Amino acid sequence: MDILLVAGLWLDGSAWDDVVPELAALGHRPVPLTLPGQGDGAASATLDDQVAAVVAAVDAASGRPFVVGHSAATTLAWLAADARPEKIAGVALVGGFPAPDGREYAPFFPVEDGVMRFPGWAPFEGPDAADLDEAARERFASATVPVPGPVVQGVVRLTDPRRFEVPVTLVCPEFSPDEARQWLAAGESPELAAAKHLSYVDIDSGHWPMTTRPRELARILAEAAEGVPGV
Repeated sequence: MDILLVAGLWLDGSAWDDVVPELAALGHRPVPLTLPGQGDGAASATLDDQVAAVVAAVDAASGRPFVVGHSAATTLAWLAADARPEKIAGVALVGGFPAPDGREYAPFFPVEDGVMRFPGWAPFEGPDAADLDEAARERFASATVPVPGPVVQGVVRLTDPRRFEVPVTLVCPEFSPDEARQWLAAGESPELAAAKHLSYVDIDSGHWPMTTRPRELARILAEAAEGVPGV
């Protein structure tokens, strides 16, 4: 199965370099995406451009692909499910929850000089980055790409209720499945609360398991893709 891999803010397709061979060894075709404005040099990219890139990858896939979104890009994976509910086998959301309709995509840090830069490690101290040593942090930070303001400030538009029929696997890295269930029950993710086929998988890692636990993440993603009904 084609497994489309969409990394979160500041990362390009190379974020999945350690996951790709593991997925391939498990019999899948991993397709890491480098998003407009996030590694391809398109400084004027918008959220619509990124959504279009993910949807184009869905359309170009062999059969019905499985779409993986990490962190903020869980929203991109969900937007692809909204745009192509009949063409997507399922989605995996790694370490994040999709923004609802009408919300800005990623208003997490200041936009300065037209871009949102990686803010350094202070905001991520604790469970997010506990499994990254100093060398890993330096490598990560040096590879980050500032994200254009029109991407992070773009407004999410969801229109097709058939997205709630798409099977969803929530991969829980720096938080537990029980915590995620509590957050959904408290109304913190109305999109996932309405999903009709939602499962939870724990992974003992920080916020970037593609860096620190690539083999385990690949196994989880492969099992999620293979477990989709009708696949």
